[in-house]
Amino acid sequence: MSDSQIITGVDEAGRGPLAGEVYAAAVILSPDRPILGLKDSKKLSSKRRSELSIEIKQEALAWSISFSTVDEIDTLNILNATILAMTRAVEGLSVRPDLALIDGNRAPILFGVATQTIIKGDQTEPCISAASIIAKVARDERLMLLDQMYPQWGFRAHKGYGTKSHIEAIRVFGVTPFHRKSFEPIKSMNL
Repeated sequence: MSDSQIITGVDEAGRGPLAGEVYAAAVILSPDRPILGLKDSKKLSSKRRSELSIEIKQEALAWSISFSTVDEIDTLNILNATILAMTRAVEGLSVRPDLALIDGNRAPILFGVATQTIIKGDQTEPCISAASIIAKVARDERLMLLDQMYPQWGFRAHKGYGTKSHIEAIRVFGVTPFHRKSFEPIKSMNL
């Protein structure tokens, strides 16, 4: 990686939940405007993630957030839907990168952009950490909206993950249009 290369970090949020879209973000950080405190979004408090998300959007050279729908997740499978969301995020950048650093071990095929996967990259690469943070904040905000639309499922508390209370709510109330019907235990339930 040369200093003149434009590098974007790419990460996702929401691969594991039973409900909601899977989000991805791409961030090109400015070498002139470093952001302190970037690390894996899961290691930050919700408040700190929100603060950093605002700072990232103000200070980055470019950023983009995208997602794949629940229908895309159920049709393509979660891995392919995640790759699609990552592709959309990179394609949505206002600055074209030379290299995309992707958190994990699978990378989208990006035309004209080299890719490099980095396992646990959100812990070692600030641009991936930044992408991790804005993707997680965007997804959490989306789940707060779903909580307002469907309060009995408790999305505010579990953010769509398969907690005991969420699975019980599914048993009692059924599924919303935002539940992933290809995911267990939903797939095996007689709803």
